[in-house]
Amino acid sequence: MEKIIVQGGQTLRGTLRVQGSKNAALPILAACVLVNGVCEIRNCPDLSDVRAAVRILRHLGCAVERGEDSLRVDARTVFRAAIPHALMREMRSSIVFLGSVLSRTGRAALCTPGGCEIGARPIDLHLSSLRALGARIDETNGALCCTARGGLRGTTIRLRFPSVGATENILLAAAAANGTTTLYGAAREPEIGDLIRFLNACGARIRDLGAGTLKIEGVPCLHGCTHRVIPDRIAAVTYMAAAAVTGGDVTLTDIVPAHLACMTNVFEQAGCRIEEADDRLHLRAPERLRAVRDIRTAPYPGFPTDAQAAIMAALATADGVSTIEETIFENRFHHVCALRRMGADITVEGCTALLRGVERLHGAAVSAVDLRAGAAMVVAGLGAQGETVIDQIQHIDRGYEKIEACLQALGARIERSADSGSTKPEQQFPLRLLPLRYG
Repeated sequence: MEKIIVQGGQTLRGTLRVQGSKNAALPILAACVLVNGVCEIRNCPDLSDVRAAVRILRHLGCAVERGEDSLRVDARTVFRAAIPHALMREMRSSIVFLGSVLSRTGRAALCTPGGCEIGARPIDLHLSSLRALGARIDETNGALCCTARGGLRGTTIRLRFPSVGATENILLAAAAANGTTTLYGAAREPEIGDLIRFLNACGARIRDLGAGTLKIEGVPCLHGCTHRVIPDRIAAVTYMAAAAVTGGDVTLTDIVPAHLACMTNVFEQAGCRIEEADDRLHLRAPERLRAVRDIRTAPYPGFPTDAQAAIMAALATADGVSTIEETIFENRFHHVCALRRMGADITVEGCTALLRGVERLHGAAVSAVDLRAGAAMVVAGLGAQGETVIDQIQHIDRGYEKIEACLQALGARIERSADSGSTKPEQQFPLRLLPLRYG
């Protein structure tokens, strides 16, 4: 099994281009199933989750070619409506294929998806919304058999929580439905906006009326287009955290500063100087960060749950006491065990983590128990004294394109090793936290 080995203590300096967004690319690839033509998806990151989506597309009958930083998807030859269990279990985002396959073929057969174990992520909002659009869905032992005889039809849908995944499935199902769909309580993340731009470029008629309200006028068919995926705001904040924990001076390019506003504010409170211009951001960190109180995850435009772990790793050595409240997923503090192993002083009470900044972290053998926890281990290792060895890095590869190469370009001492030794870190027991609101 591959591992990532980090030698801490190096100050990061330099310029880094941020990859395309994983969370935008995956629903856009699922949307390609709707298109009776060829789509070129540019700035598409080469990630294991993206490769999993490509395997689903090919299974459904699409022809997919990889370019230097793009994917060419020809969906004119779609002929399957069933996705095997093995493909569905590779990634959580595979559920977004439900709306597009059902809309394109009138039926869909798949199972509940896999992905990181960061807490229960029910798909009830997805299913109730598709039923409102006219789908018949039979659920048996985790298998979903869906039909839409006569096609889907427009309706009014009100989401009780701004679920990103449910919003994506509604958009995909309604884009080619009969009639108009009005969606209230839609998610407002930048990745949703990118999916809308892609669909409209393919001939869809989707309007954002503001305040989480979308109007989707169904069209008979969609045509191909060329689309550039937005930058990955979570990858950007991870590299900001890496720069901050090392007292670094780093410029990130190919970003959208507005997408980072709530996260940028946290770094400024921690003592970092940040300058923004067009598509770039310059972060200059102090020798030692200050604690930040009252960080609370929330749907966009609030602080994203995906950024919580990396920020926690950076603040573990900040002067003072920081607090982070997790409101989205009930098991998103798995990384706390590893940070404690590295010397962090963190107390978890329910859905709130209390961080008392320590003088320094020390290297240790730890595991990337999920995608964002793995990124946090990398950030912590960069700021620690000594060597940190991270295993289970297949989780990191789901969302970060060549993370070690990106950090090497900034001066980090980090490498990927194919060492197959039997030494393993001590088991990291998951925390049992109170159930929260999610969608």
